Amino acid sequence: MQLYRTLGKKLVIAIGVLACFGLYSCSEITSHKTLFFAHSLPITHPVHKGILAMQEALNEKSGGKLQIKIFPDGQLGTEREVLELLQIGSVAMTKVSAASMSSFAPEYRVLGVPYLFRDSEHMFSVLEGKVGKELLEGGSEYLLRGLCFYDAGSRSFYTLDGFIKTPKDLNGKKIRVMNDQMAVNMVNRLGGSATPMAYGELYTALQQRVVDGAENNIPSFVTSNHYEICKYYTVDEHSMVPDVVVVGTKFWDTLNDTEKEWLQAAADESVEKQKKYWQETVEEGLEIIEKANVEIYNPDKSLFVEKTKPILEELKKDPVMKEIIDEINNQ
Repeated sequence: MQLYRTLGKKLVIAIGVLACFGLYSCSEITSHKTLFFAHSLPITHPVHKGILAMQEALNEKSGGKLQIKIFPDGQLGTEREVLELLQIGSVAMTKVSAASMSSFAPEYRVLGVPYLFRDSEHMFSVLEGKVGKELLEGGSEYLLRGLCFYDAGSRSFYTLDGFIKTPKDLNGKKIRVMNDQMAVNMVNRLGGSATPMAYGELYTALQQRVVDGAENNIPSFVTSNHYEICKYYTVDEHSMVPDVVVVGTKFWDTLNDTEKEWLQAAADESVEKQKKYWQETVEEGLEIIEKANVEIYNPDKSLFVEKTKPILEELKKDPVMKEIIDEINNQ
C-alpha cells in the first residue's frame, strides 16, 4: 500500500508539472523558453540567493529568451524525487547535495568522504578544476548533467544534550543523516547510530527526541530553526559536501548551442556570488545562534579523522575512486 501511495505522489507531481510546462511551452507565441527549477531549501537560504543570481544572469544574457521559474521549499518533492523528475523531463533543473547525486551518479560518492578536503580553498580548487568538470559532465550518463558546484560549507554535529567533544560522545546517540550511505557509514564509524530521515521531518523529530541530534552547516542549522531546540554545536567539520546545480539532459538536449552557452555562463557567473552570500549568511548565523544561547565547541579533529580513515581506505579499493582521490590529494 505504501508503494502505491509513493508512486501515486510522484505521478501527481509529474502530471502537475507537465501541466505547468504546457503553459510555458508556447515558445512560438511568447518567443522564450522557461526552465522550471525546483529545490528543497527556503528562500532565505544563501543557495536560493545564488539561484536568483543565476536567474537574473540568464535573463540578461539571453535577452529574456531563456528564463528560470523557481519552485523552492520542496514544492515539487524531495531532492531524490526532483532528480527523478529531471530524468523523465518533467522539470528542467534542480539544486541538490552531492550526496543525493551519488545515488544516481556513483562517482559523486567521493565528495562525501570525511575530511577529504583540507579546507574550502582546497575544495574549490578541486571542484573548479579537472576533477569537478569530469564529475559534472559524467552525470550526463544518468540523464543528469551538472552545471556548477555551490558552496554548502562544512557539516558539523549539533545535539540536544551536550557537546560531541570526542567520538566517544556519539556512543548511543541517534544522529539524523541524509539518505546517503557515506553519511551513514561516517556516523556509525564514529560510534553513533545513523538515522536517515527527510530534512523536512527533522524539526519535529528533534522536538520529540526521536533523534538526539543531526549534522549540518551553520546556515542550514539556522534557516531550519533547529537552533531553537539544539543548544550544542560541535565544529568538527567532518565533511564539505558541495551542492550541485543540475539540468536534466532531456531538457538540455532541447537547447541549441547558443542557449546552452547562455545557461552554462549564467551558472558559472552565479558561483562567485553564491560563495559571497554563503559567507555572509554564516556570519549572520553565528550572531543569531549566539543570541539564542547556543554553545559552540571546537574539538580536536584528529580524533575524528583517525576514526573515519577506514571509510577512505575502503573506497580506494575501487580503482575509479582511487584515481579520483589521488588526484584530489595531489592538488
